Amino acid sequence: MTTKDKILGKLISNNGKPVSGEKLASELSVSRAAVWKHIKALRIEGYMIDSSTNRGYSLAGAPDLLIPSEIKTGLKTGIIGKGIHYFRETESTNNMAREIAHSVEEGTVVIAESQSGGRGRIGRKWLSPEGGIWLSIILKPKIQPLHAARITLTAGLAVARTIQGFGLEAGIKWPNDILIKGKKVCGILTEMEAELDRIDYCVVGIGIDANVDTELFPGEIRETSTSLKKELGHTVNRNEFVRRLLEEFEKEYLKFQGGDFSSILEEWRNLSETIGENVKVTTGSRTIYGEAIGVDNDGALILETHDGKLEKIVAGTCEHLRKI
Repeated sequence: MTTKDKILGKLISNNGKPVSGEKLASELSVSRAAVWKHIKALRIEGYMIDSSTNRGYSLAGAPDLLIPSEIKTGLKTGIIGKGIHYFRETESTNNMAREIAHSVEEGTVVIAESQSGGRGRIGRKWLSPEGGIWLSIILKPKIQPLHAARITLTAGLAVARTIQGFGLEAGIKWPNDILIKGKKVCGILTEMEAELDRIDYCVVGIGIDANVDTELFPGEIRETSTSLKKELGHTVNRNEFVRRLLEEFEKEYLKFQGGDFSSILEEWRNLSETIGENVKVTTGSRTIYGEAIGVDNDGALILETHDGKLEKIVAGTCEHLRKI
């Protein structure tokens, strides 16, 4: 963390109360002139910092940016979010995470204000304008590749629980969408590099329409999407949301790493909006219709077709069909 970030962190943790330049300089082992230089830089970035000769500096307001030091202030995790790489814009946080995965610690996060080439599953374009939360978490689980789908379910549960913590009802659509009132508010894209018997790393990409104006989305996407801002009736503090998401994710991930996937799956099933629905599932080679009757221990969807056969679907695109 840079000295500037440390100064910002101390101003944030002081909850608007003044802290003297002398105290900041002493605690950070820098000169008071250096403190003043970083205060000016923070003001240029949009932070409203009041100053008084006798009392010091106090934070009066902050820009709506995803700032690592703000996310880390009060963050109660040991792994997830220990390192955060921030970009005003990047092509894809997943792409960036994959580039650095081998050289960083597990739990490192890549986050951006916007993505120019965001991707959903099967290479679909993912709209990622400013106001959303676009982040990727680098994981290095000691599991076989065939169990990778469990990580997507774990992430989905963490996102849904975080949204619920803001007073909204959230459900999960298999395999990787989070819904509010039947409309998509979040998508998850898990990618990995692996050998036959082990995963080198996983990148869990999470895209959330936080303070996004979904009315500006094109046609069909607009009809099936929503945002936290729209559902709450006001903007959400994105730094606070990310902080709580990382904490929730670590809680579930530690369960996963400890071998307790069964409790994660049970909670996931309780939040599933797919189980019990008539669905259309498209895989790489075929389209299957039927009732979704469950999800197995590896995250595969169990489908009962209209002629009574059971189908196990490991990967595919799922569409909920309207009841007749």
